[in-house]
Amino acid sequence: MTILSWQWTLVVSSCLTFFFLSPWAKSVKEFFVSSEKKQEQPTTLLLTSSLVISWIFAKSISVVAGLGFSYGLVGAVAYGVYYLSFIVAGYVLVRMRMKGNLTSIPSFIEGKFGRSALVLFTILIGFRLFNEVWSNTMIIGGFFGETGSTPYYLAILTFTGLTIAYVIKGGMKSSLFTDGIQMLLFGILLAVILLVLFNTNTEKMDWSKMSGEWKFDQGVNLLLVAFIQIFSYPFHDPVMTDRAFVSSVDVTKKSFFRAGIIGFICIVLFGFVGILAKAMNLEGEPVMAIGQLIGLPMLLLMNFIMITSATSTLDSTFTSFSKLFVFDLKMVGSASVSKGRIAIVVLGLLGTLPVFLNSEVISATTISGTMVLGLAPVFLFWKDRSAPQAYFGSILTGIVFGVLLATNSFPSSWFWTDGKYNDLLWVNIVATIACFFVYFVSAIIWKKKG
Repeated sequence: MTILSWQWTLVVSSCLTFFFLSPWAKSVKEFFVSSEKKQEQPTTLLLTSSLVISWIFAKSISVVAGLGFSYGLVGAVAYGVYYLSFIVAGYVLVRMRMKGNLTSIPSFIEGKFGRSALVLFTILIGFRLFNEVWSNTMIIGGFFGETGSTPYYLAILTFTGLTIAYVIKGGMKSSLFTDGIQMLLFGILLAVILLVLFNTNTEKMDWSKMSGEWKFDQGVNLLLVAFIQIFSYPFHDPVMTDRAFVSSVDVTKKSFFRAGIIGFICIVLFGFVGILAKAMNLEGEPVMAIGQLIGLPMLLLMNFIMITSATSTLDSTFTSFSKLFVFDLKMVGSASVSKGRIAIVVLGLLGTLPVFLNSEVISATTISGTMVLGLAPVFLFWKDRSAPQAYFGSILTGIVFGVLLATNSFPSSWFWTDGKYNDLLWVNIVATIACFFVYFVSAIIWKKKG
């Protein structure tokens, strides 16, 4: 069999296995929140596994390997910091459940700031979920052919279709169930890959390149960006926040904390794929370069870990989209399982369209992460009595800075640092200060008037 035949076998067989193992959802609650009875709620082990694997995207694996290749350990740690989002979100959401009887993020936004605020929040979430589809399936397509080629498009359409097929069986129940299997596979595959890599061509490695340099232009810029964004980024990701409401408070608290630590370790370890490629002086995209170096079996394992990560992210994205628009917002009337399944298919179709426009994968994270900086004061100070104007002021301020970043209109040359992520760093610093300032000034002004 050729390598392409093996890769097709991996994609089709893994998705079909998930299809046959995936449980059917028999009720609305099972489909949208995974269980009807308290004793059937996800355990700490399952919820932790689901959180971690649903955030280890095919896109993130590709990106962290690239950062490890470019900046050594600094680059891997910089990307790993994003996974501390679990600890921030877990702390805030658990307190909101305990002291505010919160049942979902949309209910909090609408209850505190009104329906218009919820509409704006929904647009931000929709942009996030829409991006997750194409940015992950493009990674899978790249294993089958050049961008724009027939094999490339066929792989993306097949992979997306097969993932939809198994997730529409049980919605959130299917997503959580398969996440447990996918996390187990990911852990085993990652351990095998790293063991093989650390025993391959060790005599030819330049170990001095592995640690990198802790300088602004050598990855520290991105490290600081990650520390800034973890206080806002997780709250616009329903893949994460939906899982804060499917188990008891105690299970949720433990799961989010453990997911933060485990996720950080896992993503940094995968960064060693790029770090070792750098130490070996390999050329080209690090995941592919390493895979070709260590032979066909290991290359297939590398591909399989990407497939596993992409399926977990994709099925979680579909279920979160369905829950948001059908169950939480009730945009199509009363919620039903059939409507939830239709919503999944709709996102699958819409989210695949950018594939044919050759969109940039990394933009799905960096641009949206800046645009939602205004969520930080909204959620970190959720107990205050701020008026809707404070919410809109903060959110719109973040969006303005996101647009400045996307259009390269921010004067980062005014500042003393440099490097690839210099623009991103200073946009995030200035935008964060501006969002908090606007939020609290607006709150004071409208409180006095009201």
